[in-house]
Amino acid sequence: MDEQVWQPLTTVEGRPLQGGEGRFRQLETAESGLAYLIHYPAGVASPTHAHDHDSIVYVLSGRLRGAVDGVEAELEPGDSVLHPRGVAHHVEALTDSMWVEFKSPLPGRPPIA
Repeated sequence: MDEQVWQPLTTVEGRPLQGGEGRFRQLETAESGLAYLIHYPAGVASPTHAHDHDSIVYVLSGRLRGAVDGVEAELEPGDSVLHPRGVAHHVEALTDSMWVEFKSPLPGRPPIA
């Protein structure tokens, strides 16, 4: 695998992040989906949003708090959560946090920037 460069992460589904900015690397892409490595510093949060694909989040480090369809949860390393397509959700980094996010099917447009 080629060395990937971190990119600034300032928006999710066209909406600005709250509390600062994160960073991301696109790890792999296939016809059926893609995988990102995402980092949020403590205090950074996504706005509530939904999208045209399913996302599976697997936490590598830190602590996250979020909600999927109004159901709140906290995640630590080794935890995972599904953000189903079309369902409102958000996430906030309680501490500096890193996770892998798998998206399928391949999003119609870049979901983060």
